[in-house]
Amino acid sequence: METPSSQWNPKEMEDEQIEFHTENVNFELANPDLLKSWIHALITAEQQALQHISFIFCSDDFLLDLNVQYLQHDTLTDIITFQYAKMPAALEGDIFISIDRVRENATTFGVRFEEELHRVMAHGVLHLCGYGDKTPDEKTRMTDKENEALATRPHFD
Repeated sequence: METPSSQWNPKEMEDEQIEFHTENVNFELANPDLLKSWIHALITAEQQALQHISFIFCSDDFLLDLNVQYLQHDTLTDIITFQYAKMPAALEGDIFISIDRVRENATTFGVRFEEELHRVMAHGVLHLCGYGDKTPDEKTRMTDKENEALATRPHFD
């Protein structure tokens, strides 16, 4: 008979800490296991602990509804991050990402869809780590941290 400790699998625990979902959009994330490892490494580099993060990939309409309902902003956005844990506790939150906005922004910025998607994913994680983006200085710091995170991504090509 196996004991609970003999059944423990760190890979399964890692899989449970980061989840990917879709809502109101037809989208399949490429390389989810590599992305989970990358996100774990990003959190570790920020000297943070992870409790649980859900990434929810959705449509513009879905994210706009959330933006209006919870933030009273009647504008399109590429990401909304909801943090549930209080610092310095382990990171816990939901990161909603509009696939429509990411596609449009990738075209606007002249980058591949995957690069823009990964930038936005890192952006959400960095918000959970305590970084803001309201002031010009915060925006500069956030962009620098996003660039650092992108430089550590595994190669997907």
